[in-house]
Amino acid sequence: MSIPALPSRLAARLKVRHLNLLLAVRRHGTLTRVAMEMGVSQPAATKALAEVEDIFGAPLFTRSRHGLEPTPLGQLALVRARHMLQDLDQWTREVDALRSGHSAHLNIGAIPFVSGPMLARAVALLHQRHGVTVTLHRATTDQLLELLLRRDLDCVIGRAAGGGPDPRAIWHEMLYRQWPALIGHPRLVRRLPHGPPDWSELASMRWILPSPATPIGGMIAGLFVRAQVQPPTPMIETYSLDVIESLITGDDRLVSIVPEDIARDMALHGRVAMAPWRFDWELPPMSLIRRVREVPLRAETHFARILRELCADGGIQTPPVQQYPTRDARPAPHDPLQT
Repeated sequence: MSIPALPSRLAARLKVRHLNLLLAVRRHGTLTRVAMEMGVSQPAATKALAEVEDIFGAPLFTRSRHGLEPTPLGQLALVRARHMLQDLDQWTREVDALRSGHSAHLNIGAIPFVSGPMLARAVALLHQRHGVTVTLHRATTDQLLELLLRRDLDCVIGRAAGGGPDPRAIWHEMLYRQWPALIGHPRLVRRLPHGPPDWSELASMRWILPSPATPIGGMIAGLFVRAQVQPPTPMIETYSLDVIESLITGDDRLVSIVPEDIARDMALHGRVAMAPWRFDWELPPMSLIRRVREVPLRAETHFARILRELCADGGIQTPPVQQYPTRDARPAPHDPLQT
């Protein structure tokens, strides 16, 4: 009696419970813990794994001193199992949305420096026009891209940068540009000169900065380098706008640099203020980042169209009206602003 070909065995015998089992084995590394999680005996978990390996016709895990480790075939099975379960989860969300009177559901990622009012308007229009519900995730671009590639997210609003994921797997659509703005306590900002900034004085202030590994953090360090001033050591490194605003409100010696549209939003509350001058550089553009799909999600296409519409209104793109160059306009060696 001939053994059915692998595609036939997968289609006929592979079940959702098998996919969950594979991921549980990868998480725990031991069948004892897998059995506890699944609420079965260890012999039952062992038998279930043997059943899955029989379907594939080869071992998916090997024993090591670190526990069960996936074989090359097991690695492939884990990737596909994760994708299939995520697709099923998305399918479930879409079905729930339809049964609740909505048309679809989107998982959207956005970095903290995306304007909150703009994002809220986009999500509201998406629901009003197309009945699409949304789950919103906030994190840094690199964290969101990882979730996007794992299919935990459908699309991301973040910064396109070199050295990222395989361009064949994702694509970018530029939405709008941002310019940096210095913010601080209103009392501090009132004391700042209206002319070119004094970089030595700025370096002596207490700073809240993003990590230098982020696009903005690297650019800020480069700005001080161009002015031939040692970049300040921040009191705290954070992207959290809530934390930045709370710290500045309680300390009139603290300053930070955020995108200008974000600074305007924060200044509306009166707890922080914008310095009356501009930097002579702009931030990497804000982009809509999506996975390459054979057939794009309709809800994702609707969302992209709404974002284009809002950005075209001009409420976000505010070109600099007054710029003050750094003291030394010649780029320093290895200037990060020139790369």
